[in-house]
Amino acid sequence: MNATTDTPHTPHLPVAVVGAGLGGLVLARVLHVNGIACTVLDLDASADARTQGGMLDLHEETAQAALRAAGLHDAFRAIVLPGGEETRVIAPDGTLVSHEPDTGDGGRPEVNRAELRRLLLDSLPEGTIRWGAKVTGAEPTDVPGRHLVTLADGSDFTTDLLIGADGAWSRIRPLLTDARPAYTGISFVEADVLPDNPRHTEIAAFNGGGSAFVLGDERALLTHRESDDRVHTYVAVKAPEDWLGSIDFTDTEAARAAVLAEFDGWDDRLRALVAEADGALVPRLIHALPAGLSWERVPGVTLLGDAAHLMSPFAGEGANLAMFDGAELARAIVEHPADPEAALAAYEKELFPRSAEMAAESAANLTMMFGPDAQQRLLDMFAGFGAEQA
Repeated sequence: MNATTDTPHTPHLPVAVVGAGLGGLVLARVLHVNGIACTVLDLDASADARTQGGMLDLHEETAQAALRAAGLHDAFRAIVLPGGEETRVIAPDGTLVSHEPDTGDGGRPEVNRAELRRLLLDSLPEGTIRWGAKVTGAEPTDVPGRHLVTLADGSDFTTDLLIGADGAWSRIRPLLTDARPAYTGISFVEADVLPDNPRHTEIAAFNGGGSAFVLGDERALLTHRESDDRVHTYVAVKAPEDWLGSIDFTDTEAARAAVLAEFDGWDDRLRALVAEADGALVPRLIHALPAGLSWERVPGVTLLGDAAHLMSPFAGEGANLAMFDGAELARAIVEHPADPEAALAAYEKELFPRSAEMAAESAANLTMMFGPDAQQRLLDMFAGFGAEQA
């Protein structure tokens, strides 16, 4: 049912972006450098209300292209983590199977997500972002292409161009599709070994200055060296959806023991990533939208990033695609200044096949990493990347 025509007292925002993640911020920035204003609404009380996750490898053809469109590529290069592209594959028995050093000329440099987000935030005019603005729903009005958006504080506004950049559990997605994220079968537990930990030097040296992959028995340890030198680990287990719920993560020692029980027989230097971790362990279920998700064109609204194509992290494309989506949507809007429907149609025409390809790759990599001969198949995949670059 359409909302009634908006009243004179209802605020109107010509372009409203829901979500101040990387994709929404890139969109706002590229619009800004092209002289188009927008408003970004985010549920967080401030930019620093919560932590922003760890390291990201930014791909030349997607995220870096987006940063070039935003006029921020040089500034991005200044915050790249030196040595971050080093890659190790380690066997569960602790054997170093493969080591690729960071030669400084790779196409996927590592950057801290929080620093990248701060770069984007600082590039926007004051007042672009409305913090503490939690969107609870949206519906079309009697005006074609216009939507009425409601907020948790009881206020609302109308907009002619509504963009859902609000992540996995998007409040905007239901305007376009009934699809919802489903559990992928993989559960994560995040752990950190901090620089002042007595075991840090030993653990960091073993895992290297970039990323390390340890695969076996439908389990994985995926480590990253952070910009503050901590060793961040994603402990990944193929498990029923209720496995994490069976662990009391408020009792850190009990949680540590439950997670370590999944890695009995693994080398103690690998188990130390959990056994010696600082602070609480953080559980995380991995969800994904159906690969190849698309929808019929709905006037005045579209999606980007995880709201449009949530996938597992095993292709390393989530943040990269979100940023590229933001830049490409901005480009379409700039190229069709008087016809927003033409802009959205042009954007979605490219969005759907692009995201379908990456979602399929992510799903295939998940199957590979938690299936038979995972380590060898990972090595073969890396070898294929090298052959493509040669």
